[in-house]
Amino acid sequence: MTASSQPTASAALDLPGWRHAYSGKVRDLYVPDGAPDLAAAERVLVVASDRVSAFDHVLEPGIPGKGELLTTLSLWWFDRLTGVPNHLLPEHTLSGSLIPAAVAGRAMLCKTLDMYPVECVVRGYLTGSGWKEYQASQTVCGIPLPAGLHDGDRLPEPIYTPAWKAPLGAHDENISFERTVELVGADAAAELRALSLEIFGRASAIAEDAGLILADTKFEFGADRETGLTRLADEVLTSDSSRYWDAAAWRSGRTPAERMASFDKQIVRDWLAAHWDQSGEPPLLPAEIVEQTASRYRELLERLTGA
Repeated sequence: MTASSQPTASAALDLPGWRHAYSGKVRDLYVPDGAPDLAAAERVLVVASDRVSAFDHVLEPGIPGKGELLTTLSLWWFDRLTGVPNHLLPEHTLSGSLIPAAVAGRAMLCKTLDMYPVECVVRGYLTGSGWKEYQASQTVCGIPLPAGLHDGDRLPEPIYTPAWKAPLGAHDENISFERTVELVGADAAAELRALSLEIFGRASAIAEDAGLILADTKFEFGADRETGLTRLADEVLTSDSSRYWDAAAWRSGRTPAERMASFDKQIVRDWLAAHWDQSGEPPLLPAEIVEQTASRYRELLERLTGA
């Protein structure tokens, strides 16, 4: 069996009262029976799978328990981001019976929103693709930065670097703020930027209290179809959408690898980069890589929530 750039057909489950409507790289969306599609549905069941993706491919095998870990952490963060409207329906917490038993623990009952086609990325530290660009041009996503920074350094202040959400199987594309204005309008673009930076600041302080650094993250937002209110949606501040580092290791580490061992799927990316040239289908993940990744996901949840 090989990995694929598309989710497998087995992603769709037979859930009483719900019908499968869409599958992304990690999440599956279900609409109530009777709703013709997502556009017409008033509510949606967002189910996090155990699938793991890297380099725009869904890999096999998945990470056991990943879907529940991601959902648990998203709900924990939604609960702490008071004052930030989100996509959860009140029924999500009032009645667990609305979520089918087959996906209990890894599903969220949500309002259907008109999603903005923008990945709202905030970077507080210089690393990853940003570090590569900085070495070449002293910029990150076209934003000029001071000279003399190193891989893993904290930026003078967090920067907002949006990306266009590409269709499944295609690469997301970094875009300028001006391009965001063209896509969603000036008022919405300014609101998305302000909300993203505000949430990043609040979350960074909470992570710091747990001995963690929130290096970067991405948010997704949608407009409430009834009121037009912008709501935080999808996952939030999880291991899949964010880069977390151990604060003590970052301060004392002598090499980038020591300073920036992250609580996410970087283990998968590193192994894949060393064993695959990104042509054809990616190889199966070894059991030890799967377990190491699952362990890092669990550790982050424990560090942040104490659970």
